[in-house]
This record gives sequence, C-alpha cells and structure tokens, in this order.
Amino acid sequence: MANYYPPVSFHFKVEVLGLSPVSHDVRFTEVSGLSVEMGTEEVPEGGENRFIQKYPTQAKYPELVLKRGLLLNSEIVNWVRECIEDYRIQPKNIDIKLLNEQHQPLVTWHLVNAYPTKWSVSDLNASNNAVSIETLQLYYQYFTVDKG
Repeated sequence: MANYYPPVSFHFKVEVLGLSPVSHDVRFTEVSGLSVEMGTEEVPEGGENRFIQKYPTQAKYPELVLKRGLLLNSEIVNWVRECIEDYRIQPKNIDIKLLNEQHQPLVTWHLVNAYPTKWSVSDLNASNNAVSIETLQLYYQYFTVDKG
C-alpha cells in the first residue's frame, strides 16, 4: 500500500436503473448528496438541568443533487416530469459509480427507491458566457456501497 493514491472524483457514471441507458442522458457533471448521518434525540436529564442526554434514532440521508448541461430530449427528464407534473411517482434505483483509468467501477453507491422532488435550470443571463445547467434533486430511502 506504499504507492496508493486516492481515486479522482471527476471520473464517474450515473445510471438510473429501469431507463434505457442513452449515452448523453447519464453524463452528469456534478453529483452531491452521498452522505449519511446518525439522527439523534435530545432528552433533558431528570433532576439535573445542566445536562442533556443524546440518544441515536435512525440514519438520515440528504437528497441527491445531479447537475449537467441542459438536454432538450431526455428520458430522465421525462421520468421527472411524470413524477412531478403528473404525480405518477415511479421510484427507481440509481447507481453512481466512481471509475478507474480503465473505466471500471472502483466504488458503486446503490441508491434505493429514488424519485425526483425538484428540477431547475440555471439563470438565463445575456451578459454571461455560460452553458445552461439543469439540476435534478432526488429523494432516496438509503444507499449501499459496493467496492470493486
């Protein structure tokens, strides 16, 4: 392990399982929300007002945020519209894979029962020289991690 180097964070792939994998549809430039924290409940200690006991409750997962250049024809955006506009919520599992130099997965985060809660596009500004970015926000129940 003397020559171990941490993997780069810019070589990754997002797959929405159950949707056909169109190559340009899953090319996201940014993924955030892969974290977990222990929820706690605070209980004042009876008779001793100076102390509060903190007890663990359950794990909490933030919403996943995916960003990419705006696509005009996208199966993922069609799924988002069905869920948000038509209220036909169809949860899907999502795999986020951190890749090595040979494009093989080093780590896979498998998100369970994800569905979209928000879609937005970056501000339109004639004085900026920027690409239009769409942002997808998704709720998920939990994730598992597979290495290798």
